[in-house]
Amino acid sequence: MYTDRDGTNDNDRPAVPEEMTTPEVGAREESAGVSTFEEELRKQLEECQAQSSNYLDQWRRAMAEFANYKKRVDREQSELSKNANAALITRLLPIVDDMDTAFANLPDDLKDQPWVEGMALVHRKLHTIFEQEGVREIETVGNVFNPALHEAVTHETSTTAQEGEIIGEVRKGYRLNNRVVRVAVVRVSAGPSQCD
Repeated sequence: MYTDRDGTNDNDRPAVPEEMTTPEVGAREESAGVSTFEEELRKQLEECQAQSSNYLDQWRRAMAEFANYKKRVDREQSELSKNANAALITRLLPIVDDMDTAFANLPDDLKDQPWVEGMALVHRKLHTIFEQEGVREIETVGNVFNPALHEAVTHETSTTAQEGEIIGEVRKGYRLNNRVVRVAVVRVSAGPSQCD
């Protein structure tokens, strides 16, 4: 048993509840615990916010990359389709040329034959399909020679056409939309002869 200087011992003192013995210490410990807990929560919240921001940024990048990928694939498919159309049209052009030549040189006595009318119908359908696909003839006679659109096979003197002007068409040229699928083969004026 413990006795104080004043001669009282522990049994003689009145009993005090434990909560009341150290209220300041308990409050300090509790507030320190809450403060530490709040700091821990704040730290976790900041980490979660940073991670969330990082995930959001990655998601946005992935969406932008996907959108760019989709645009690129659409563009490539469109180009592939155009190239496929151009290849097919290029292969059909000699047939159209032959039919054009045949109808240009058709004798008058055969024009009313039923089979000729049938071939004329096929010929018109081919031209209609070409027009629907965006195929257009390259203009030649009367225009100025353009090496991107025309191929010159002769340079002829001419009193009626200026130098560089196209005076005749040997083979038609065609464009598919803005792309040249076959250049026109032409005869070009060299202007009036110098010897005259």
